[in-house]
Amino acid sequence: MYSFRDGGGTALSDSFYVKDNQQALSFLQSEVTYIEAEVFRVLYPEIMYPQIISIDTSAGEWAKSITYYGLDRVGEAGWFSGMANNMPMADINRFQREQGVEMAGIGYRYTLEEIGQAMMIPGLNLTAERAEAARRASEEFIDRLVRVGDTQKGVTGLFNNTSVPIMNAAADGTGSSPLWSTKTADQIVADVQNALTQIQVNSQTVEYADTVLLPVAAMQALANTRIPNTPISALEYLQKHNFYTMTFGRPLTIRQTLNLDTASASGGGRGVVYRNDRGIVRMHVPAPFRFLPVWQTGPMTFDIPGYLRVGSVEFRRPNACLYLDGIS
Repeated sequence: MYSFRDGGGTALSDSFYVKDNQQALSFLQSEVTYIEAEVFRVLYPEIMYPQIISIDTSAGEWAKSITYYGLDRVGEAGWFSGMANNMPMADINRFQREQGVEMAGIGYRYTLEEIGQAMMIPGLNLTAERAEAARRASEEFIDRLVRVGDTQKGVTGLFNNTSVPIMNAAADGTGSSPLWSTKTADQIVADVQNALTQIQVNSQTVEYADTVLLPVAAMQALANTRIPNTPISALEYLQKHNFYTMTFGRPLTIRQTLNLDTASASGGGRGVVYRNDRGIVRMHVPAPFRFLPVWQTGPMTFDIPGYLRVGSVEFRRPNACLYLDGIS
């Protein structure tokens, strides 16, 4: 049996070596741990506003407001005698609309100390990550403004404009319910077809819709409800057999989106049926989001401010749109 002693000749106990070995093993495990190069990132909902509305950046960065003019013809031909002097006259009505432009901002901050510490983590560029977070926040701000407007500024969005006509879904589901979850495929398709044709009625056949936005629950019902005795869903049928496609030969855009499940006047689901065209509805963004130069706010602290200038959603021709309420 061997006896181990420290430098002073004192015998070392077995417990010392057990503890020492445990520390060594812990150190070895930390040294061989694999550190992934890719940093896990939390996912967020898709930014949809560029796909559901036209964005106009032509006004110039520092425009205070957006003004546009319109013309409307008036007058009606009628019977007239060659001896009379009361000829019916045509004329034009000119009108002006103005919309304010507001500024919003989001930035980020870093210190030299935390940048140095972040450099020790593989795959992490702290300033780039924070810049991307600020840019994402600006996109979410516009996306929310497009969808529902902003109560603080007193503006509405694509989903809640008071000038857009409203049609309630037919109460022909189970128990006289308008909810698509209680309806057959034929009844769901009929609701959409009626909304598409109602836009023609409201505009005296001038306007038509090419886009249908739906609450998530309504989209699920549309996709899951089958045409009787076929493998075809109501969604598949509607995409091929709808008023717009049959008239113009182009596909009808049908999409689900957030903020519609409680958008109706009663707090239920609302479908938005409209023509996605800049002449119908648009939003001005005179200054898309951009960063300003780095601003040193302390001995080791730096701020990078960012800003954007935006208007609100403009319905130029609201009769080309319709809200279909009560579907979910």
